Amino acid sequence: MIQLAAPDFSAGLASALEALEAPRVDIPVIQPAEPFLDMAGEDLRRRIFLTESETGESLCLRPEFTIPVCSAHIAQSVATPRRYSYLGQVFRQRREGGNEFYQAGVEDLGEPDEARADARALSEARALIAQFVPGADLSIILGDQSVFEAVVAGLGLPAGWQKRLVHAFGNAQALEAMMARLASPDSAARPDPSVAGFLATEDVAGLEAHIEQVMQETGYSTHASRSPAEIAARLIGKQSLDSTRLSAASLDALKAFLALDVPLDRAASALAGFARDAGLDISGAQQAFKARLDALSERGEDLGAIHWRAAFGRPLDYYTGLVFEVSAGSNNLVLAGGGRYDRMMTLLGAREPIPAVGFSLWLDRIETVRAGK
Repeated sequence: MIQLAAPDFSAGLASALEALEAPRVDIPVIQPAEPFLDMAGEDLRRRIFLTESETGESLCLRPEFTIPVCSAHIAQSVATPRRYSYLGQVFRQRREGGNEFYQAGVEDLGEPDEARADARALSEARALIAQFVPGADLSIILGDQSVFEAVVAGLGLPAGWQKRLVHAFGNAQALEAMMARLASPDSAARPDPSVAGFLATEDVAGLEAHIEQVMQETGYSTHASRSPAEIAARLIGKQSLDSTRLSAASLDALKAFLALDVPLDRAASALAGFARDAGLDISGAQQAFKARLDALSERGEDLGAIHWRAAFGRPLDYYTGLVFEVSAGSNNLVLAGGGRYDRMMTLLGAREPIPAVGFSLWLDRIETVRAGK
């Protein structure tokens, strides 16, 4: 296989990353596919290059570094806090550019001061871009999934709807479709006529018996699939979600939140004003948000030069809090992106929760901007 040449500034970038007290880690190119399929999000899942081992194990070419770096950390039982850097090729289908390209970045694991770690990640990403694309006019945008989760929870929606909305965070089209369903639940699909009566009368026992009969008649084994009770519970839950209606006031509040788009030095007051006007208690999320702003200020970052957009997210399912991107160039190319992904560590097998945040740099895009394109 012909090795794609690394950009000429790669050695300097690798040294700069290690100088951040983040020793470089080597990650195999061939990876188990399951963690990426489970946690990376639909946008990345459909672009992964998949293969199989001789034993039938699903494998893939390394599509990104965060998941395998974290998996390696857990497998080696390394103490935290611990920081890692990486630089190497990743492989995934892209709408623009080659399917093989270089990424570099830092994963910051186990730092208990989350505001400090968040600020460090964003600050380091900005500083690296400024160092390797000197003179570029940078655009920095920040979002926060945990604030969105707090707003959705404060609206009093069922847990199932909260999960749906959070899963769609950052996808404007998906969020609009879900909000339309919440505004007009009658437009949702009707249940199958054979089960509609059981659902309408909340006859759980009758529904289970009906499902069991259908499974027997069609030859489905309850040992090889979900049980009638499990299927009934899913149908009832779906019917409940589909019939949920968000009040006009709550829908307006959600729309008002998603419309917030201000410089970061005005973000805390904008968020406080929204919460007050909407009558929502999201004080915990506000405190964490303000702590991050203070940490960024302490690092000397110009908050007026960073933009907070309440609806901004990144197309990876594992993010849980801060998300950000740094862009530059005539085409406003995204050169760096990252965020917080606390839940992923336990999903990957960590025995205890491990706070985690990180960022990645796209070297081919940096090279493009360095060339003045």
